[in-house]
Amino acid sequence: MTDKIGVGIIGANPNRGWAKSAHIPALSALPQYEIRAISTSQQETAIAASKQFNVSLAFDNHVELVTHPEVDLVVVAVKVPYHHELVTAAIAAGKHIYCEWPLGNGLAEAIELADLARRKNICTAIELQGRAAPAVNQIRDLIAQGYVGTVVSTSLIVSDKYPSDVIDSANVYMLDSQNGANLLTVHTGHYADVVTYCLGEFRELNATLATQRTQVKIVDTGESIPATAPDQIAVNGTLHSGAIASLHIRGGRSRGTNLLWEINGTEGDLLVTGDTGHTYMLDVVLQGAQGQEKALSLILCTKQISLGST
Repeated sequence: MTDKIGVGIIGANPNRGWAKSAHIPALSALPQYEIRAISTSQQETAIAASKQFNVSLAFDNHVELVTHPEVDLVVVAVKVPYHHELVTAAIAAGKHIYCEWPLGNGLAEAIELADLARRKNICTAIELQGRAAPAVNQIRDLIAQGYVGTVVSTSLIVSDKYPSDVIDSANVYMLDSQNGANLLTVHTGHYADVVTYCLGEFRELNATLATQRTQVKIVDTGESIPATAPDQIAVNGTLHSGAIASLHIRGGRSRGTNLLWEINGTEGDLLVTGDTGHTYMLDVVLQGAQGQEKALSLILCTKQISLGST
């Protein structure tokens, strides 16, 4: 045993997923952490993952992982419907938790888990990775420094590839609103968090949801299945600062705008554009102008790496 924080990852699929593409590379690069255990739902994939990621302990169930004495921190990297069971088990075992967003399948589950962790004095974190994006932090700093003066309004338009009129088998569960993983609960949560991280929380808001694509084709099987999750989300309201905010999150790629975020203030303007709404995954361009400047100038252009699918 070392003085490093021992990490156990639930959902370390060797072939795909956030554990493989994001959590394991990040944790492996941080000297204070050591990945000591992984679990998947099948022994074969657990063993394959342990060999691929050079992790000594491999389990085909989460119970052995969360109760193992060498695990201090549990990373929950599975689909949303399983978060409640897994996070609850980790808390019961007295382990600290890093859980992918969203924490629970609905507000009630999230509140229950947060209260349980608080009562057990468990350290927790939820994965809202947009806060780590260079462009997002640059915007936050510029706002704090008064680049635009007093923020008057902000508008965000995003096109997200899911849900579209086609989907792959791995993400079919996102079409069912009961699973708690869809354009509203996952993607809109990320985008709203980025906006409020930079500009402050909503004081009041209104929202409109719609499911425009009620049938979606699975690309790898050709089957067409019903969709009940919303694919259009429009939010507008007032921030605590008094600024007016509007967000339109759209399912499916657009031939026009896929990311446009504008921040208007009394002394200047900021504009973020990109090929997708994932400011924390793909290339974005940040432009701005202030004072007497008549045209926007380049402030930041990020070149980032795509981390995979939800």
